[in-house]
Amino acid sequence: MKIRTSRTSGFTLVEIMIVVAIIGLLAAIAIPNFVRARTQSQKNACINNLRQIDGAIQQWALENKKDTAATVSYTEISPYLKNSVTCPSGGTTFGDSYTVTTVSAAPVCQKDAATHLLPVQTTN
Repeated sequence: MKIRTSRTSGFTLVEIMIVVAIIGLLAAIAIPNFVRARTQSQKNACINNLRQIDGAIQQWALENKKDTAATVSYTEISPYLKNSVTCPSGGTTFGDSYTVTTVSAAPVCQKDAATHLLPVQTTN
């Protein structure tokens, strides 16, 4: 007589539910960190763009012998910018991303002017 043992292997419903719960918990922890990292990287990229714009303004003013009160426009400094500069937080053109006024004034981000700021320069 042959004894037949039919053993089907697989996961039970409880085991699958535990795995899904663990994955959900890990996702709940990870997603806010990803959002925070993306926001921080956009802020850093925008600040670097502001530095590049400020450098272009200063170079334009030196080459054209302009006073610190001289007004600046994008068309005047665009040859000094390597690429088209837009805010990574949602800007599509320079005009809707940044504002430039005078040589002595720092450029300002239009998308998030409260946090996208150039650091204060200290003079020795």
